[in-house]
Amino acid sequence: MFVVLHTGRREAIDVARRTVTGLIEAGLSVRMLDDEAAEVGIDGVETVAAGGAATRDCEIVVVIGGDGTILRGAELTRGSGTPLLGVNLGHMGFLAEAERDDLDYTVDHVVKQAYDVEERLTLDVAVRRDGEVLTEQWALNEAAVEKAARERMLELVVEIDGRPLSRWACDGVVCATPTGSTAYAFSAGGPVVWPEVEALLMAPISAHALFARPMVIAPDSVVAVEVLADTQGAGVLWCDGRRTVELPPGARIEVRRGELPVRLARLHRAPFTDRLVAKFDLPTMGWRGGQRRADRTAGPATRSAGSAGNDRSTRSHTGTRPGPGSTGERDA
Repeated sequence: MFVVLHTGRREAIDVARRTVTGLIEAGLSVRMLDDEAAEVGIDGVETVAAGGAATRDCEIVVVIGGDGTILRGAELTRGSGTPLLGVNLGHMGFLAEAERDDLDYTVDHVVKQAYDVEERLTLDVAVRRDGEVLTEQWALNEAAVEKAARERMLELVVEIDGRPLSRWACDGVVCATPTGSTAYAFSAGGPVVWPEVEALLMAPISAHALFARPMVIAPDSVVAVEVLADTQGAGVLWCDGRRTVELPPGARIEVRRGELPVRLARLHRAPFTDRLVAKFDLPTMGWRGGQRRADRTAGPATRSAGSAGNDRSTRSHTGTRPGPGSTGERDA
């Protein structure tokens, strides 16, 4: 097991101590980054330096913090295929699966391997200039091309599958995944896209144009954004708000479906609609869908007896998978 936390928050350190203690008491080995392990201060934890091999051979990565910490966890697991399970301490926590109040439940399910794993589409991003590749990046949420200076707009041309779409004078363009549709792209006016949908999203930022609408694009398309040579000022590429690349005039940013998905562990099978309603506190008063479903499935005699109004059906959990062993010490 690997545990990652937001060390800048006192509550994250407290939750990490409880998590690590619970895992060790269950006979599991726990690995952490050396600086984070020093903050937690629990004996028996294997420590490693940050790097591509940090999470190798780990069964799962428990991330304690907000969505930003989960994005950092995604960087650590890049290429290893290790699933992430987020314990939310942040404001929104769209990527997180559990809340701090459910910590004992979460640890118990991790110990029992009672979780499902889903794959999330990512983006591969290449920056070119004069035919030369300047850098290659990736993103789970979005790759955003933005102006570097507040007083200057960018002059951009957007191209899809080798064909020009439009030229915009704008503050930037967000290229996002369905996972990122509730992040920066949402703030830019983009649509919410269910994470099971395979698609790319594009949303211009404050474009000075009559036609500047967010778009949903085929998942295997290639979106290219060119910073025109006559633009006044430079741009900057932000990947997941964590990794930046300066974009001089003439730079070309190519965005396509990523080769490596990010894997997220899920404890619950609740539909994305429920998550959306809960996170945004959407009003649903007056909805009678549960009553209508009960009326359709119940017989006339049952309905006349009034039982249709007492729909208390529950969703059973069937996510448990047999692991290397239910007792004794397990690999990290």
